[in-house]
Amino acid sequence: MGGDFGPEVVIAGAAKALERHPDVTFVLFGLKEDCEPHLQKYPKLRERSVFHECELAVGMDEKPSQALRRGRYVSTMWRAIEAVKRDEADVAVSAGNTGALMAMAKFCLRTMAHVERPAIAGIWPTLKGESIVLDIGATIGADAQQLMDFALMGGAMARALFETDRPTVGLLNVGVEEVKGLEEVKEAGRLIREANLPTIAYHGFVEGDDIGKGTVDVVVTEGFTGNIALKTAEGTARQISQLLRDAMSRTFLAKMGYLLAKGAFDLLREKMDPRKVNGGVFLGLNGIVIKSHGSTDPEGFAAAIDVGYDMARNRLTEKIAEDLRIYHARHQPPAGPEAA
Repeated sequence: MGGDFGPEVVIAGAAKALERHPDVTFVLFGLKEDCEPHLQKYPKLRERSVFHECELAVGMDEKPSQALRRGRYVSTMWRAIEAVKRDEADVAVSAGNTGALMAMAKFCLRTMAHVERPAIAGIWPTLKGESIVLDIGATIGADAQQLMDFALMGGAMARALFETDRPTVGLLNVGVEEVKGLEEVKEAGRLIREANLPTIAYHGFVEGDDIGKGTVDVVVTEGFTGNIALKTAEGTARQISQLLRDAMSRTFLAKMGYLLAKGAFDLLREKMDPRKVNGGVFLGLNGIVIKSHGSTDPEGFAAAIDVGYDMARNRLTEKIAEDLRIYHARHQPPAGPEAA
């Protein structure tokens, strides 16, 4: 029910995802009168899904506290997350209100052991392929230990998504020199470096332009900076697309040039298409929740389902829990009389 277009996009996106992953089944939660007309258009999806009618849907403009108070147990969003908690679904995917989704996911699924605050991880197109950036909006401000945990969780996601044994991890900073940056970032660098973990290869500090270069597999930052970086990159991509369209339609020769180079422009458009990398992953919870852009179309929502499919198939939650357990077992301060 969430997003700018509700069931029209979500159901069509699920139908597209089913074409790519015929082994998937869907559990749909919605308001029947809104969903039924769209479900009728996709008989194959209808055969591979179970529909649960709900009492209400969370509004896109509701505050998280209001949505949690009003929609707990009965809303489409809550019941989708609850299906993951009850092992009735492997992944919950929503295009709805981000704050409400995070609040409900934290309340329903709870955070993993050792995780103080969850993060949202986004997949970022780069010159080398794709990278993971986290946090992109869940945690505003983070201390060194939280950034350390983000590095562990992002590394586990990279292993699940990119199928690499030891992904490279960098901390986003105002410079690559060790003396630069906030104390929390410098301390996080020390923690990651001294941990010498077998599951991640610490690269050091990276700058903003390193994200697009693909310098590392995982870029770690706190949610305020990460969200601004994300929105800036999306806006820049749209700006470049518009400038190219304007330039190519300005004169007759420009239009002819566009026709001659159409293949190259089509490839560029595909590389810059934000729908291809839609789907932010909530990390640090006892279950997988994927947040789709609210303004996406069916292709973009299908891409968010694709991310959830890969995360479930590659056992993301188990990987994160195991990495956190090993790290904190090695670095837990001694308890009892010996600690005094």
